[in-house]
Amino acid sequence: TENPGDLSWEGFSNLGTVRVYDRTATEDIEARIQGADIVITNKTVLNRKTIENAKNLRYIGVLATGYNVVDIEAAKKRGVPVCNIPTYGTDAVAQFAFAMLLEIAHHVQHHSDAVKAGRWTSCPDFCFWDYPLIELANKTMGIIGYGRIGQATARIARAFGMRVIAYDSYQHPEHADVYVSLDDLLSQSDVISLHCPLFEQTKGIINKQSIEKMKDNVIILNNSRGPLIVEQDLADALNSGKVYAAGLDVVSTEPITEDNPLLKAKNCIITPHISWAPKESRQRLMDIAVDNLEKFLAGKPQNVVNL
Repeated sequence: TENPGDLSWEGFSNLGTVRVYDRTATEDIEARIQGADIVITNKTVLNRKTIENAKNLRYIGVLATGYNVVDIEAAKKRGVPVCNIPTYGTDAVAQFAFAMLLEIAHHVQHHSDAVKAGRWTSCPDFCFWDYPLIELANKTMGIIGYGRIGQATARIARAFGMRVIAYDSYQHPEHADVYVSLDDLLSQSDVISLHCPLFEQTKGIINKQSIEKMKDNVIILNNSRGPLIVEQDLADALNSGKVYAAGLDVVSTEPITEDNPLLKAKNCIITPHISWAPKESRQRLMDIAVDNLEKFLAGKPQNVVNL
């Protein structure tokens, strides 16, 4: 997914002999990394046994910000640094959050399809619309997780004339005027956008109890991590009308399973985890991944998550 053919692996090739596998089944992982000094992975799991058996392994590079696919403690025990890509997708992810929000606000694709189906041609009036159309100005956006992506999302929200409030377990003094308690954010927000990491304390942060504290007709956006939301609780709230709409680019199990309750929920946009995927963002990821490896080879590793 990082390089479906429109990027180049040349940056890595300049540093050594490279073998690229587009996909790796679980049973093939150990065989494919045997003898390798450097392993670059995205969603392919490197567990304790795999890391212990890779005798030549000196470095693990993750082509993503999240590194839960690697047993970082096992790597640390071996003295193997695990390096991630912390900042490549900030603008792309913030942009995508608003792509979902604007679709919810205006249903652009639906109305375009209706026009092409002939409904405007035969309309007795000069215009028509099938859904409520929402103006964002003067609405309140609550951002859960106010790191780089949360702050980028806030800048876009303010450009639309929205009021921004945020909740984060770590509060930077520079943004003191933005922070509120989680309960205040839930009760005041017209739109809630999730941009926090997945930790034990954030898992299921959107659930039946937290939804009950929200405004009626709230809009919920999530292009951070799927397990931040208890999916059955959100589906129930969408179907009851408590939550007006949701825009989701992530779900708890990916690819999405057929029995995910959100597939049949009302007013729920679901996209296949593509916030990060503009070519510009993926090129930035590639460049940082190569730079991470160059720095390691020079004895100055960067973006190390386990040492």
